[in-house]
Amino acid sequence: MKALTTLAIVLKCLPLMLLGGCSALQLVNSVSKIYPANVKTDIAFGEHPKQRFDLYLPQTSRADGRPTPVIVFFYGGSWNRGDKSEYEFVGRRLASLGYITAIPNYRLYPDVRYPEFLKDGADSVLRIQKELAQAAYQSLNPSSKTILMGHSAGAYNAAMLALDPRWINNAGGSHASIAGLIGLAGAYNIYPIRDVEVQPVFHHPNYPAASQPIEFVSKSLAPTLILAPENDTIVSIERNSVALHEALRKAGKQSRLETVVGTDHVTLIGTLSPVLFFKGSSIDPISQFVNML
Repeated sequence: MKALTTLAIVLKCLPLMLLGGCSALQLVNSVSKIYPANVKTDIAFGEHPKQRFDLYLPQTSRADGRPTPVIVFFYGGSWNRGDKSEYEFVGRRLASLGYITAIPNYRLYPDVRYPEFLKDGADSVLRIQKELAQAAYQSLNPSSKTILMGHSAGAYNAAMLALDPRWINNAGGSHASIAGLIGLAGAYNIYPIRDVEVQPVFHHPNYPAASQPIEFVSKSLAPTLILAPENDTIVSIERNSVALHEALRKAGKQSRLETVVGTDHVTLIGTLSPVLFFKGSSIDPISQFVNML
């Protein structure tokens, strides 16, 4: 039945795609509605229009009585593009597995440069934690700890918040409230920056000191799952995913590195949608990791 429903939605959107009226992300998000979730949008964590997050809530609490995992997902886009609305498929997929999922926006270049988007990330995490502490959510029994997850540039954001205690602590929270880190095709070790789009985000050529996740492995308090695509022409797998994993392990931290077969930089996150079901699975290692915490 699910396959037939998915096919019907794809066929409905296909003519619009051919006419230029339905983007690939629109298709993915339309199909993702097969995943059940209660959705709350545009919850503010600041005054800027970008300082908003969406919540995707499971429809029931966990049958085993354990707290419901809370995941905050940061999207990628080279820190100069992207919007939380484009990642409904991520929120719905994770919520359908029983995880409370928040997807925040954050200010982008050229409006801001490093480290303002990290401050936004930390502020959003604290606001999400306060939101879920309200009585309205207690039937879901939200976990008091937060799992940070991100893709590409968003994985950089998640990793910096999870590994470097400055951001959460300076925002008035506790670094110890981070339960885990999940990075997909992440940028963890990018200096010197060759991408001309990204260079000004990090003040090229005057790169800020202590601004790469790999520099903070010794401060990590939470287990880490690093997912890498089979091929990546945008973010070097060896220089980033492999290097961060090896640095964490050398520092005595808990880290798991897994390659998702048949994927590239983009389709790695796309495997959370029902459209790329023919690719290797990202959701299997994610759910195994989350359920282990």
